[in-house]
Amino acid sequence: MSLRSNTLAAGILLLSIAAPASAEVVGKVGVDWVGNDIVVEAVTDPKIKGVTCHVTYFDRSIIDRLSKGNWFEDPSNNSIACRQTGPIEVGDIDLSKEGEEVFREGMSFIWKQLVVNRIYDKTNDTLIYLIHSRQVVDGSAKMAISTVPLFNEPVTWTEGKP
Repeated sequence: MSLRSNTLAAGILLLSIAAPASAEVVGKVGVDWVGNDIVVEAVTDPKIKGVTCHVTYFDRSIIDRLSKGNWFEDPSNNSIACRQTGPIEVGDIDLSKEGEEVFREGMSFIWKQLVVNRIYDKTNDTLIYLIHSRQVVDGSAKMAISTVPLFNEPVTWTEGKP
């Protein structure tokens, strides 16, 4: 079991928080000789069938953590790309300007989480996926977005279109 897996499991046990959606690791690229990696995960939106987001983040190795002395810190660098991967079916989603959290993953023992929020842009009939990191004390300004337009293909709204 990797350090990230142990850290995530401990965070989940301590906080008793389950991620709204699950992720599958689909790629892992080594970036240096000390074992640091860039991880690519596929996240399916639990309320939007036919949309998959791919998120990336930096996974620090044990060697890097020991050599730098900052055991619990992880960079907030992340990226996201979301695409239609099948017929789109929209469930009961939050239509507010804040949207709703789709995915959350611990990025350090307790302090930092990688979060994906979904926002519906009614004017442009588009889903916006925002990835950012969240810290207990300070937020992070590093973020990225990806959009999925709903007007290109027939879309089914299971709860009725807003």
